[in-house]
Amino acid sequence: MAQLAGQRVAGIGPRMSPEAPSAWMIYIGTEDADGLSQRVQAAGGTVIAPPMTVGNQGRMAVFADPSGAIISAWQPLDMAGFGSGVPNAFSWAELNSRGLSGALPFYTKVFGWDPHQSQMGEKVPPYTEFHLGEASIAGGMEMNPMVPPAVPSYWMAYFGVENVDDTFKKALAAGATEMVSPQDFPGGRFAIVADPQGAAFGLLRLTPQS
Repeated sequence: MAQLAGQRVAGIGPRMSPEAPSAWMIYIGTEDADGLSQRVQAAGGTVIAPPMTVGNQGRMAVFADPSGAIISAWQPLDMAGFGSGVPNAFSWAELNSRGLSGALPFYTKVFGWDPHQSQMGEKVPPYTEFHLGEASIAGGMEMNPMVPPAVPSYWMAYFGVENVDDTFKKALAAGATEMVSPQDFPGGRFAIVADPQGAAFGLLRLTPQS
């Protein structure tokens, strides 16, 4: 367990198979992993790993959406989840999809998410924010056609930081590889790196709302 100021903020474990790449996994909380698995199949997704009990901690399952992006679910028992919304902890999840229009109904049917699209400018695909109630909980966009065809649809985990540029430099000094250098976007500033084992993640600083 990765802890920050005594609070759990992430989990780290070995790859489930030698062929699998190192990657961060996004888990969505649920009260019923078995019922969720049934909704996944009914909505056109694939159950990669059926619900299983993890000791006394909880139950987990792994799915693929219709575009092939992997996402997991966690039904808590003794372990309720992880802290977020503080510097250097999980901040945002973003779907990069080859076929976003076909994946959006899946997340509505399975999780009850409401997609809201925003135009990003000429020749730029719109950005989707998934809402649950009044909260904006995740994002999604069509994958850039310049990305090599071998790269499948995927979810990206972003960690919130106080200074993207400083943390980016610190990551490179610790052995990370640059994937996207620090740059601004309408909501703030971000960068993307891969750790020494190849697991990609984002660094994110949101502009405070006035």
